[in-house]
Amino acid sequence: MYAVVRTGGKQVRVAPGDALWVERLPGDVGETIELGEVLLVGGEGAPRVGTPTVAGAKVVATIAGHGRGEKIIIFKAKRRKRYRRKLGHRQEYTQIRVEKIEG
Repeated sequence: MYAVVRTGGKQVRVAPGDALWVERLPGDVGETIELGEVLLVGGEGAPRVGTPTVAGAKVVATIAGHGRGEKIIIFKAKRRKRYRRKLGHRQEYTQIRVEKIEG
């Protein structure tokens, strides 16, 4: 069984037992969370596609850890105008382990 969920503005395909990094979610390590925005459930018979979400479906996962991605440098410049801007960004992530898919 698998599902497609929306988290952090992105769509991710998950299955029970998967460990994946998603954008930062609130909670402590070891806490159980529910991902309620399930867009598709498949694997047993015909896949069920939501409009926009599948009614009554949810993905139960456990938070395995938190971390940060690589630093990204944003540099803007306009030649001959003495205009320069340097900005850095480092995205925070949460590692989750999918326990089960309900619905």
